[in-house]
Amino acid sequence: MNHVIVVDLGYGDAGKGTVVDWLCATRPVHTVVRFNGGAQAAHNVVLPDGRHHTFAQFGAGTFRPGVRTHLSRHVVVDPLALAAEADHLDSVGVPDALDRLTVDGEALLATPYHRAANRAREIARGADRHGSCGLGVGEAVAYGLAHPDEAPRVADCRSPEWLRHRLTLLRDRLTAELGPLDAPPVADCLPAYAGFAGRVAIVDGSWLAGALRAGTCVFEGAQGVLLDEWHGFHPYTTWSTTTFANAEALLAEAGLAGAARRLGVLRVTTTRHGPGPLVTEDPALPFTDPHNPTNPWQGRFRFGHFDAVAHRYALDVAGGVDGLALTHLDLAGPGLRICRRYADTDRLVPGPAGDLDRQAALTARLLATRPVYDDPPGDWPAAVTAELGAPVVLTSHGPTAGEKTPCGWLATGAPARTARPVAA
Repeated sequence: MNHVIVVDLGYGDAGKGTVVDWLCATRPVHTVVRFNGGAQAAHNVVLPDGRHHTFAQFGAGTFRPGVRTHLSRHVVVDPLALAAEADHLDSVGVPDALDRLTVDGEALLATPYHRAANRAREIARGADRHGSCGLGVGEAVAYGLAHPDEAPRVADCRSPEWLRHRLTLLRDRLTAELGPLDAPPVADCLPAYAGFAGRVAIVDGSWLAGALRAGTCVFEGAQGVLLDEWHGFHPYTTWSTTTFANAEALLAEAGLAGAARRLGVLRVTTTRHGPGPLVTEDPALPFTDPHNPTNPWQGRFRFGHFDAVAHRYALDVAGGVDGLALTHLDLAGPGLRICRRYADTDRLVPGPAGDLDRQAALTARLLATRPVYDDPPGDWPAAVTAELGAPVVLTSHGPTAGEKTPCGWLATGAPARTARPVAA
């Protein structure tokens, strides 16, 4: 099977959703597998007739009939947000999204208590806010790490009394730490979770192993490698492993280690939603993004010139790719440049996973450095290929599948690699 893993090599928002939609439109895909993040993902897909959906938990191939979504155990699942997303999909002509969904019972639940705690912490940071999406995903991960045997999980939704016990523990612990939370009583939440359990197929890890052998699967990552929990620029990061590692681990567990191509996604403009380093930021760039407006939690959507230094770092962290998807080429013009080096370096060296002090020092360094630019490239795909040492195999000049052009192995349908190391 020609499985593909799609990962953003920037700060997110590079176009993973539209790339996944194109993959599902141009080949028979059995399942889109989500392997990190949660309801804070925002993967925009636009159809030629103007229909648009921002995919958060459903796979971005859901507009394509028959394509399934699987939420692996690495996803933080928010059933309340999922129901709202399913309602919007229904309104734009996809009434069966929930029928095509499977969820691993071991996945953590994001609840109203996590969301309220997340927002309380972010507000308390004042001017030092991290740019959280305010949806409680990181809070759910943190609680799961601190209380692995008591954290609410998807499978608990099938046992209302057990879920009541776990939600009560969660609420009481967070309230004791943070004070009263802006969240409903536990009893008011239980019917929604019971309804979720009765409507959605909750499965174990063996389901994915079967799907991987039944047909082509596309693994859809969330956020971006430069936001990775261990290798991103701390503290402006996500509580999620955003590299290929989770997807590679799921393949290995199914006895299919390395049986997928790695596709990295990049914009021709390096962007960031919210605070944190963006070395090439240039307020003079005349760009906007209607799908990424300023919001109360993340803040402003920021544009910069193409940052080859940061993207080389992302490639090193992720362990390399088999090809690149280069999006937003419709924005490429004489005013958009490539930063091949900073004033103090042309390469950022990854450190060991978990050394957050080192990552914080790297953040401070990036906030103080400045970009060095060369002349704008005449051929963007060729320039990006040369700078990053990986071939551009898909170009995108607009949001729809018809505005994409494959080349290289993505055009020829060459078989997936059979052996690749699992990224650290």
